[in-house]
Amino acid sequence: MARKYFGTDGIRGLTNIAPMTAAMAMKVGMAAGAYFVRGDHRHRVVIGKDTRLSGYMLENALVAGFTAVGMDVVLLGPLPTPAVAMLTQSMRADLGVMISASHNPYADNGIKLFGPDGYKLSDEAELAIEALIDGDVALAAAGDIGRARRVEDARGRYIHFAKSSFPDDLRLDGMKVVVDCANGAAYQVAPSALWELGAQVVAIGVEPNGKNINHRVGSTAPQTLSETVVASGAAIGIALDGDADRLIVVDENGRVIDGDQLMATIATGFARRGKLAGGGLVATVMSNLGLERHLSAQGLGLVRTGVGDRYVLEAMRARGYNVGGEQSGHIILSDYGTTGDGLVAALQILAEVKRAGAPASDVLHRFEPLPQLLKNVKYARGGKPLEAASVRDTIAAAEAELSGIGRLVIRPSGTEPVIRVMAEGDDAAQVEAVVDRICDAVRAAA
Repeated sequence: MARKYFGTDGIRGLTNIAPMTAAMAMKVGMAAGAYFVRGDHRHRVVIGKDTRLSGYMLENALVAGFTAVGMDVVLLGPLPTPAVAMLTQSMRADLGVMISASHNPYADNGIKLFGPDGYKLSDEAELAIEALIDGDVALAAAGDIGRARRVEDARGRYIHFAKSSFPDDLRLDGMKVVVDCANGAAYQVAPSALWELGAQVVAIGVEPNGKNINHRVGSTAPQTLSETVVASGAAIGIALDGDADRLIVVDENGRVIDGDQLMATIATGFARRGKLAGGGLVATVMSNLGLERHLSAQGLGLVRTGVGDRYVLEAMRARGYNVGGEQSGHIILSDYGTTGDGLVAALQILAEVKRAGAPASDVLHRFEPLPQLLKNVKYARGGKPLEAASVRDTIAAAEAELSGIGRLVIRPSGTEPVIRVMAEGDDAAQVEAVVDRICDAVRAAA
């Protein structure tokens, strides 16, 4: 059964346009609260957010919804998504909420939900909550309405948690690190954690004003980070996205290192120290074929899933892996957390560079990626261009052409009306031609 409101990563959309309105946020609070009110204990939900202007509006609406059904609310303020997941567990909460649209522009926002175990909700739970959103929810009696309070030390708790993932025998003394916080949720915690571990920190993207989150900064716009690393003579640069569950790294020469290279670095490091579970890592269909070949040469495997960190995590849990993620920089290290954590992943990368005693450019460029091209084609909402016969025929011909020498991945976005067309292979010109033919066919059918 298709979900009506939830996409691949919660509910997301343009602020003040359905479904991302205050009225809907209150309904989500009432529905999710009602779903998780079980037993006779005082029920609790923790709510974090990034730095978007609309976070204030949605936070207040969620508080109204949760308290209306009898849930107490703990407000964390601006904090990374993985911090919300961690604090949901550590505070014995029944539910966790993150208000964020991740790497999207400030005008978008979203609501992500975590269960009491700190994991994102299952499809079944989201469907049940959707049914409650569209139905009637019983409100608490006047004397049972929930209370709301703000926790002032949430940032400190997360900093301590993140630092605990860094090896006890290492320090970052003498290492100049540029950290780009995307003017988002990690603008305070990431520079502080790095400084406390001894790094000389150059922080950018740490002046949020409600409207500049992800604007020309962060993991989806690493040019400023690259320029700052080179200009400052830093050893390395790390970029987080708006809610800090994504990581991209820049080496000392300003060259961008994507999630595939980072996962390869962490997995091989774990394997060398006997810490890698599952004999490899989990990645999505978007990860480069070069990663798969590199891991195979190391005697390690690669399990592929559909796009979305929730599917990566599901496979990790089902198969017993402790490293997984996406090329875009969502990296999940299940030894340390229940969701992607850009800062924790960055600390593992910094540890590998420290151990090697070599430049980041030598340590982190693990393999030469195959030529890969991704293009997006917009279509009208409600359209189904991938069902057109002309598009199906074009895709079939492309798959036959790349058989044995490359890969083709075509999928609709889970958050916007866009078809993503990706191909890779040994011949860059062939890859580009294949992608362009499919994009043209999709446009003609849209």
